[in-house]
Amino acid sequence: MTLIKTDPRRQMSSNSYSVVVKDLVKKFGKFTAVDHISFSVKTGEIFGFLGPNGAGKSTTIRMLCGIITPTSGYGTVAGLDIFTESEKIKENIGYMSQKFSLYEDMTPYENIRFYLGIYAVPKAQWQDTIDWVFEMTRLGPVKDRLTSELPPGWRQRLALGCALLHRPKIVFLDEPTSGVDPATRKRFWEFIREIAEGGVTIFVTTHYMDEAENCDRVVLINEGRIAAQGPPARIIEGVFPDNPKATLNDAFIALTKPAEI
Repeated sequence: MTLIKTDPRRQMSSNSYSVVVKDLVKKFGKFTAVDHISFSVKTGEIFGFLGPNGAGKSTTIRMLCGIITPTSGYGTVAGLDIFTESEKIKENIGYMSQKFSLYEDMTPYENIRFYLGIYAVPKAQWQDTIDWVFEMTRLGPVKDRLTSELPPGWRQRLALGCALLHRPKIVFLDEPTSGVDPATRKRFWEFIREIAEGGVTIFVTTHYMDEAENCDRVVLINEGRIAAQGPPARIIEGVFPDNPKATLNDAFIALTKPAEI
């Protein structure tokens, strides 16, 4: 009997992990934007990817979403290779940018119908999907109002609902609560938790450290390298073992502080 050897990293990413990254590198000419980073994201986990501007967050996400090809290393998203299966990855993920990208001169119902076509969801599934999204987002009562008339938090829910139309296994949220008030951010994170409990993996970037403490685990990247990773409380304790009042924001500042010249 012939034994087929499989990459143990791909085995690791098949069911229990939505994202696996090993020694991932991205160079632009002589500049190294991402420098041998390794991490994994469990299925159904809320995973925070943190770092200051220019740290390599956006470059990493673009690699994971199949937009740009890594220079070297290994990575899978939803069990698909980021080097060779980038188009399939795009079919299995959802993405929500920090800038509201839906059509404000259309109603929520019209936006959802439009994106069902964009995602090539079979028409036979449209009505069930529409009903599912409105039940999940609780926007059914305002489905025929102009999107521009909705409060910011409701528009966020609509944008996330549209990102879930094709039932992706993992959703990337890029600064999803940028520019909204604290109460709206709190409600949106409650919504994110509900989605994760349904088995969808949430990969989120944020500059709000109080939000990041809602994540199951986080990776903090700085100057292209991982500065810390693990549950927020463990990272805080590791940086400030003798300060029970320290926050993730305190740890973030300490770990990303530029070296003194």
